[in-house]
Amino acid sequence: MSYIDNNKPLVSVCMITYNHENLIKDAIEGILMQKTSFPIELIIGEDCSTDNTRKIVEDYEEKYPEIIFAQYSEKNLGMINNFLNVLQAARGKYIALCEGDDYWIDPLKLQKQVDFLEVNPDCSLCFHASKSIRNNNPEDFVIKRPKSIPNDNKFEMKHAILGGGGFMATNSMLFLRKHINERPEWMNRSPAGDLPLMLLLASNGKIGYIDDLMSVYRVMSSSTSWSASMQNRSRRKIHHYAILKMWSDFDKWTEHKYHKYVVRKMMMNRWNFLIGNIKYHIKKFM
Repeated sequence: MSYIDNNKPLVSVCMITYNHENLIKDAIEGILMQKTSFPIELIIGEDCSTDNTRKIVEDYEEKYPEIIFAQYSEKNLGMINNFLNVLQAARGKYIALCEGDDYWIDPLKLQKQVDFLEVNPDCSLCFHASKSIRNNNPEDFVIKRPKSIPNDNKFEMKHAILGGGGFMATNSMLFLRKHINERPEWMNRSPAGDLPLMLLLASNGKIGYIDDLMSVYRVMSSSTSWSASMQNRSRRKIHHYAILKMWSDFDKWTEHKYHKYVVRKMMMNRWNFLIGNIKYHIKKFM
């Protein structure tokens, strides 16, 4: 398969990192090991870490100047703003994601996903199976893949809505950059980055799936991780209501085209939040 303009990266890998000094090397090496028939670039958003993360990123950028391009914040931007800045810097036809505490395990990941999207122009996004490990313990893991896979390996908007943020691992996503050039306002108000992105992409095409295990997502990998922050009850409450507002705004933006799925998802969110609160109080008083 041939690609247009091999002097320009076909794929931009976007990575955000903050206080990942013990993890960032795995993330970067997972990109550097990729075997592709096309050029790639790695854009790293280093968000003013207080540990040794910045020095590690600088060393890699110096060693691989033709591939790695880092953005260094002089003050902490926060996960969402850092994520948006890195996306804006991408030059490739396709964008792949890998946060600084996650990593890829298949050297053909990018080649497989690009090949899929090149021959499936009805798809705006491609994802794959992933492994989730807890607390950096390789023995404590689950394999994340859809319970039911369509015969053509293509999902639609209803699957993205009902699956929500847990439908696919962020580090399994590869998508066409042209679909994110214009962001609707509801995305800018969202408390999350990956879920709105998935919904926007699903509004532009089908979601392709490759049933190969190609990445690792770390759960509770550090005190600064999103999963760790959700252990804080007040933060979890704020996030819950902000997500409900996002679903309401998304419903209006799509002119209620997927209303029945959005309502079901909002009910699921409310139920999970309620169960979480009940478990919290039981644990507190036991």
